[in-house]
Amino acid sequence: MKHRIVHTLQKYVLNPPIKLALGVGVPLPGYALLETRGRKTGKPRRTPVGDGRIGNQFWLVAEHGMKAGYVRNIERDPHVRLKLREGFKIRWHTGTAHLLSDDDPRERQHWLATQLPSSAGNARAVRMFGTQLLSIRIDLDC
Repeated sequence: MKHRIVHTLQKYVLNPPIKLALGVGVPLPGYALLETRGRKTGKPRRTPVGDGRIGNQFWLVAEHGMKAGYVRNIERDPHVRLKLREGFKIRWHTGTAHLLSDDDPRERQHWLATQLPSSAGNARAVRMFGTQLLSIRIDLDC
């Protein structure tokens, strides 16, 4: 039940304005846009995520684990793109995503918050709304 409520709220209320802003090039601090390939259609699918770039890696914790559409898309095709903020600009980066089922997502969030203090708020929201946390690492091609 929690997953259904949170998913509906995110899909129709929270994510659309963030996705729109990032899509037209507004560099929102603390956010990135993840693009995967639809597992059935092959079409690009874009999802706003918390900004977890550290060097040539991008880290995120999926709130709903394998129930999340973008996670299932990554499972099918790990090649992704990320629209990342760089100062006052944003640009696309390609990379390869890895689903880390053996990683402790809560510990990963704690580590991310030490590396990127701005990610602490996102981590709290993910823990509050999440149902099956899953760590994901994206190795950027840079």
